Amino acid sequence: MAKFAKKKDGELPAVSTASLPDIVFMLLFFFMTVTVMKDSSIMVENTLPNATEIKKLEKKDRVIYIFAGKPTREYASVYGTETRIQLNDKFASVDEVGSYILAERAKKPQELQNVLTTALKVDKEANMGLISDIKQELRKVNALKVNYTTFEGDAFNNLQ
Repeated sequence: MAKFAKKKDGELPAVSTASLPDIVFMLLFFFMTVTVMKDSSIMVENTLPNATEIKKLEKKDRVIYIFAGKPTREYASVYGTETRIQLNDKFASVDEVGSYILAERAKKPQELQNVLTTALKVDKEANMGLISDIKQELRKVNALKVNYTTFEGDAFNNLQ
């Protein structure tokens, strides 16, 4: 007669590691697709003003950024403390804004060129004369869709 072996209580079967490389590669692929690289580093002080009536821009691929503000500490010794314009990773003059917009517009696909928005990220201490000059250059190249980037908050806090 055959003997019956008693089942051992509490023992778990060994974990199969056959699918482990698949999981690792799926995670690697996921992080490669969702990671966004930084386009440019900010070389100007950029304390944005507050505003109450704001709207979030949904499609970031349709936005061209122009930064304006005083150069940060590391660039102040070379460029001074006056408000400067930053286009991509370099300081520029007002005259260069139009050619920058045209160059950025040319990089975009044809169907997006008519719906591009120019976002001005301007320090709240910047003078309005510079902003007005930038807007005049934008008008010359027919970049009429302008957005001012702000923080949400009480606009009266900007007066302090």
